[in-house]
Amino acid sequence: MNHEGFLEVITGPMFAGKTTELIKRVERQIFAKRKAALFKPSIDTRYSEDHVVAHNGLRYEAYIVPTTEEGVKKIVDLTKEEGYEVIGIDEVQFFHPSIVEALNELADEGVYVIASGLNLDFKGEPFDVTRELLVRADNVVYLTAVCTVCGRPATRSQRLIDGKPAPKDSPVILVGGRESYEARCRLHHEVI
Repeated sequence: MNHEGFLEVITGPMFAGKTTELIKRVERQIFAKRKAALFKPSIDTRYSEDHVVAHNGLRYEAYIVPTTEEGVKKIVDLTKEEGYEVIGIDEVQFFHPSIVEALNELADEGVYVIASGLNLDFKGEPFDVTRELLVRADNVVYLTAVCTVCGRPATRSQRLIDGKPAPKDSPVILVGGRESYEARCRLHHEVI
């Protein structure tokens, strides 16, 4: 590879356009004739089993990998075996913590790594994987959504059950879309 590696992290709440931004950045690299691939966690089957798909319907073919250490190893192995110069990882917060070091090492080895993930869980607590990647990133793209209550910039993901805020003791991981989540600002984000 004839370029320096780079680790870029796209973060923010649900409905901020993270996946759209990820696809856009990878496509630009492909237009520049760089060999690139997208990866997504196998637990995210909301819109497609073999594509990264944004809430707005934008889609791009992707490798589907388990969120385990073995899945992280598969990302590294495929990147090296196929000679990818650029890789994009969607929903990075779902992966095993070993992904942090793996992506950092790929960047050290000359790969342009773009990771997209949620900033906070539904309780307003940081996702460990995203937080660890943010402090190692060469560039951070922090996106906001629009609060569904007041229209101000939203930085949080509100989980809803039957239209009401989810209890704090609910499982942290629940893959979903508009049926389960809304974007909220700090003022209107509720944890019960």
